[in-house]
Amino acid sequence: MLSMKYIYLLLLIILTYSVTFAQDDLATYRETYKQEFLTDPRSPLKEDDLQYLDFFPELPMAKVTATFFKTPAEQPFELPTYSGVTRTYRKYGVAYFTWGKFNASIALYENMTNISNPLYKDYLFLPFNDSTNGETTYGGGRYINMSKADAEDGEIIIDFNKCYNPWCAYSDGFNCPIPPLENKLPFAVEAGEKMYKGEHKKK
Repeated sequence: MLSMKYIYLLLLIILTYSVTFAQDDLATYRETYKQEFLTDPRSPLKEDDLQYLDFFPELPMAKVTATFFKTPAEQPFELPTYSGVTRTYRKYGVAYFTWGKFNASIALYENMTNISNPLYKDYLFLPFNDSTNGETTYGGGRYINMSKADAEDGEIIIDFNKCYNPWCAYSDGFNCPIPPLENKLPFAVEAGEKMYKGEHKKK
């Protein structure tokens, strides 16, 4: 029979390994995120600009398991952008989760232009605001990329550690969707990308 001391040591090793693996995964994700600025011809950032990207340390509680309900009866609507044009989206579903003492909900959307494109038809868009905006994070809110495969069986995992800034945080000249009011979270999400430390570019 295993002693309690051995069981405790085994659990400690498993926990340490899990935390290290999660940190490595996030570090890899962020490095890939940075490099994508250099491969996209529309990118607002060059290699010298990447040093000004800033991120919160990983926050374990920011990876939440939420209850998810699809909303198939929702009709397409025009989502405004900071440039003044609109983009057609449809609410795909709503996720319900807890954040400390808060019970929260947040909607995920599908871009109606993308659904006919095989490369993007499963893409889901999660824009949100929280109380860090304009303080430690970009004032216009942040985004998370999801997929329809993430939102099956009434459950979805949302990792706010992977939220990122819209390109409007770095430069003028982009059509960045404004997060809907229903996605304004009443607490601070101190996870993911922080405010850009470089100079905002003009076009």
